[in-house]
Amino acid sequence: MNIEKRTIEFIPEEERHGSVRNLFTIWFSANMQVTTLVTGALAIEFGLSIFWGLIAVIIGNLLGAIFMASHSVQGPKLGIPQMIQSRAQFGVVGAVIPLFVVILMYIGFFASSGVLGAQAISSAFSIPINWGIIFVSIIALVITLIGYDLIHKLEKYFAIIFAIVFIFVTIEAFQLKMPSHIWAPGHFSAGSFLLMVSIAATWQLTYAPYVADYSRYLPSNTPSSKTFGYTYAGTVIGTVWMMSLGVILTALIPKFLNNSSLGLAKLVGPQLAVIMYLVIVLGVFAVNVLNLYGAFMSITTTLEAFTKLKATTNVRFWLVFATAFIGAILAIWGNGNFLTNFENFILLLSYFMVPWTAINLIDYYLLRRGEYNVWDVFDVNGQYGKFNWVAIIAYLISFILEVPFVNTSMYVGPVSKALDGTDIAWIVGLAVPLVLYYFPMRKKINLSASNRGISNEQEFK
Repeated sequence: MNIEKRTIEFIPEEERHGSVRNLFTIWFSANMQVTTLVTGALAIEFGLSIFWGLIAVIIGNLLGAIFMASHSVQGPKLGIPQMIQSRAQFGVVGAVIPLFVVILMYIGFFASSGVLGAQAISSAFSIPINWGIIFVSIIALVITLIGYDLIHKLEKYFAIIFAIVFIFVTIEAFQLKMPSHIWAPGHFSAGSFLLMVSIAATWQLTYAPYVADYSRYLPSNTPSSKTFGYTYAGTVIGTVWMMSLGVILTALIPKFLNNSSLGLAKLVGPQLAVIMYLVIVLGVFAVNVLNLYGAFMSITTTLEAFTKLKATTNVRFWLVFATAFIGAILAIWGNGNFLTNFENFILLLSYFMVPWTAINLIDYYLLRRGEYNVWDVFDVNGQYGKFNWVAIIAYLISFILEVPFVNTSMYVGPVSKALDGTDIAWIVGLAVPLVLYYFPMRKKINLSASNRGISNEQEFK
């Protein structure tokens, strides 16, 4: 199979290929893994019943995936990666601000997933977890170096394997001994419920900065409804399935989260334990390849803004290698206190990424309506400029306004305290840019169009 030659540049029409249906399998597979399961398990850690935990998981994912799949639509239309498209909102250099957060996000998820994959390898083959982390990182490195086509092909086969195995796991889960009251709603805590909704929605939103990377090779005439629909269905079905398993298994199996990989192996029995471990490792590969590929694209986008970097095969190798190395080191450092570190990490992401996703979607759907000069996102002297202070200021203020509403183990905002621990910061992060970005930016675009002698209707057509 040929190594991918393109990186952050525009994909010409003659190189477009693939089926839009592949978007279902790539996002289904990316979510059918143990990290997703552990995220769902947080509902029980927060004190929710199974009933309210499942409701929170479903609502959060249904809402968050709307934004995630809306980003996916941009891939075939523009033919460039998601974060380089963000230059049209923040400016060619200004986009480095959200890019920095995104790079940290990719590396953090790479490390956290690597720990869980290493636990499975350690349990199956009795090797130290640190060596398991190194093994997982090397395999992800190789797949990422080959690139886009191999990623899509592997995710397609993974989807079939995951569906078969986790149907069996789900059947086994429902055969566990259950107290008679287990499905009763029980006590409802608004704070814990909304916190879990926030985490589930955030799970989807954290895919937003790279979701279009995996649709950008599709033909430009691919219907937007199909791009949205296959992405949405794949990510929601995979995530709700695995998070729901996390809720149920954590509630029914004592100390399940101490080693979730071992817990899954025990559930399927000793004869199938090795298969379960292998499937867990494949799940880590499925998502960590995306994390590493996304980190490489984002780092390349960042460096290109300052150096006009050419992503040769040599450069590609060293950037991917350096990213995988850093992620592996973080995984080795953080595996002893994984659950606490991961909970803090995923909550932190929501506060930074939600305003970015709002600004990007407002710009794409409400202001420019999908019409961009792709070549200008590569030119610091083009129409998008070095910095767009409207977007940068809106982004920073939106984040600051989220702070009173946050609820994390490190800090609880005053509004969240007053609302009994309720965390609605992500809602604030989505709503504020509607005012701080949409209206000033519309005025700026109108003025620019007027100066160029273009009517408002032509500018927004």
